[in-house]
Amino acid sequence: MKISTILQRKGDSVVTIHPDATVLEAMRLLMKHRIGGVVVVRGAAPVGILTERDVLRVGAEDPSHLTTEVVEAVMTHELITASPDDDIDHVMHVMTEHRIRHLPIVVNGALTGIVSIGDVVNTVRLEAQNENQQLRAYIQGAR
Repeated sequence: MKISTILQRKGDSVVTIHPDATVLEAMRLLMKHRIGGVVVVRGAAPVGILTERDVLRVGAEDPSHLTTEVVEAVMTHELITASPDDDIDHVMHVMTEHRIRHLPIVVNGALTGIVSIGDVVNTVRLEAQNENQQLRAYIQGAR
């Protein structure tokens, strides 16, 4: 199965933020949308990602920095991305190998979606359920 299938199911909407926003603004965005990571963009180009862990790190060091520190200073700059044509097994490997929970989907340098580890796990679970049902129906029909 391709990542494009997951995006078709969940949509291609991605919550983004500008690198000059404060960490507090990003934290409020995460809470408003009930998400664990926000893609940092300049124009349409993704330049990083800020996650709950990044916000917690800033807040734990000094809570007053939440209002003064900008996203660009604390975001992950080495953005790992995938393509809609990537296979779900490849994406699982990438997310596991790099220990990441959010994977922006990019086409020709432009952000086109995002998948979370939850999206991937749920897709694999649904595929297994479907295969299990088909096998049971086949076995019951063969009796």
